[in-house]
Amino acid sequence: MRLLRIALAQVNTTVGDLDGNAALVLTGLEAAREAQADLVVFPELTITGYPPEDLLLRPQFITDNLTVLHRIVRKVKGIATVIGFVDRRDDIFNAAAFVSNGRIVATQHKSHLPNYGVFDENRYFQAGTRSVTVVLNGITIGFNICEDIWFPEGPTRAQALVGDAEVVVNISASPYHRGKLRFREEMLATRAMDNLVAVAYVNQVGGQDELVFDGNSLIVDQSGTIVARGRAFEEDLVVADVDADAVARARVRDTRRRRARRMLERRGVSVDRVVLSSRFRPTHHRPAHGGLPAVPSPLEEVYRALVLGISDYVRKNRFEKVVLGLSGGIDSSLSAVLAVDAMGAPNVIGIFMPSPYTSDESREDAQALAQNLEIRFLTLPITPIFQTYTAVLVQVFKGQQPDVTEENLQARIRGNLLMALSNKYGWLVLTTGNKSEMSVGYATLYGDMAGGFAALKDVPKTLVYELARWRNAREADPIIPKRVFTRPPTAELRPNQTDQDSLPPYEVLDPIIRGYVEEDQSLADLIAAGFDRRAVEHVVALVDRSEYKRRQSPPGVKITHRALGKDRRMPITNRYRSNHETTRTHHHTHVISVSPRGGNCNRNALHYILDACYQ
Repeated sequence: MRLLRIALAQVNTTVGDLDGNAALVLTGLEAAREAQADLVVFPELTITGYPPEDLLLRPQFITDNLTVLHRIVRKVKGIATVIGFVDRRDDIFNAAAFVSNGRIVATQHKSHLPNYGVFDENRYFQAGTRSVTVVLNGITIGFNICEDIWFPEGPTRAQALVGDAEVVVNISASPYHRGKLRFREEMLATRAMDNLVAVAYVNQVGGQDELVFDGNSLIVDQSGTIVARGRAFEEDLVVADVDADAVARARVRDTRRRRARRMLERRGVSVDRVVLSSRFRPTHHRPAHGGLPAVPSPLEEVYRALVLGISDYVRKNRFEKVVLGLSGGIDSSLSAVLAVDAMGAPNVIGIFMPSPYTSDESREDAQALAQNLEIRFLTLPITPIFQTYTAVLVQVFKGQQPDVTEENLQARIRGNLLMALSNKYGWLVLTTGNKSEMSVGYATLYGDMAGGFAALKDVPKTLVYELARWRNAREADPIIPKRVFTRPPTAELRPNQTDQDSLPPYEVLDPIIRGYVEEDQSLADLIAAGFDRRAVEHVVALVDRSEYKRRQSPPGVKITHRALGKDRRMPITNRYRSNHETTRTHHHTHVISVSPRGGNCNRNALHYILDACYQ
């Protein structure tokens, strides 16, 4: 039986930390050698970290990455490895090096460069045009990079059919979003079955700015069966044996491959071949079966992605502690729990900043949460500062009725206090706004948007509640007080205020946002789907007019397939509107969509639209 023992080194690299990433490679090499692996593979752009973005425009960065690669290559003895790096020929390439006995024996360039969503690889790289296979210990191995394997007619097909690869290695940096784990497994199983090839897929793990990489590396046999899986959201070394003889037996029984190969060859498809050792020699005696850790549940995977995103952003940017405002509401409560799970209770500070409109219930719930989490809790009343602000502005505002301006002053005072603590003690400020609020601009610029990282930026309000309930259910005694779940959401910036004074209920708002922001559905599409016309017009108007706010918000963890940020790049100066009722104000077009509730709700909606445009 010809067995190839593969180790998948699922490591957490850091962009630009060339020496630190090299250390991860050397540690992984040693661990794979101890496991008697024949081949150890590392993720895409292992040396530079992914994505390096405009660092790639610096020639010295490319040179340094090559220097580090060759330093590693010299230390590769007694094992083969595939390492991701940036290659430089007549151009630069996203590349994988196949290394054996202290030298690079083959290089594969990424041929399919993603240029959608968060990806922008055509900005930096030239696409590869050639494929290669390597014969190691009598087993033929193809290797390619991330997006290459997502295409049915990509390098995997050429390497398996024309290059006779029995095993195809794919090194990847595939960012997480909800549902991707299962979708990716199905794709890899399909690719293995379609090409009758074993697939070894290694994925990066860790957080990089707003992206989170989930790991979940896989080895899939030629029948589409998962042989081994890496842990989710953790570093891991997955070691398993791949049966090349089973691949050969399956191919003998499937005559369709012969015709498919001839068709590729007629089209001029060729694959280079490098032979290191053509005869198989057993290198180990005890079988290695890897492991099959359970795939997290849908809520668990989102929660763990958020925790990893927070912890890596803080750690990789060399912060030690985080600070956040605690209001007694669901968003700040979940953010605090996530922060403690990511950083540990001693490294989280909660600040309660009561105003004239803060209720006793909010105070009690914020204190109870802090006690349950065992975090440091400070109270900084903002009423005296608010009174000073209003006194300074009293003459300027003479004759004007209080409105959203005074509400925003309170939020901005709180933002100033949090940033003062950050400046004084070096704490990173976590903002607590969710995707529902950020989509419609239900946040105050330089107020509750002020901070360094937004834990819930891509989490809709309804999902915030689901995650909070899921986390509470893990404890014998709930961490988040029960009343936080039952009280109507409120910013407490004016008497008896609730979010639904200005917005539809979140059960209505979130599906509209999902359709408009994530699925690019039109106004007509959403109305045809059964949503109330007035609600749709109101929400769409707010989303359109809040783009400038979102540009000034801190980065946050991406957990949906279309996050606010790199995923969705809308122009701020933009007059395109579809089927909106409009009016002219201050030489700009503003959408006014009144709420069916009438009265003060209409006034608040108008104030909020103006605030979205000017505040």
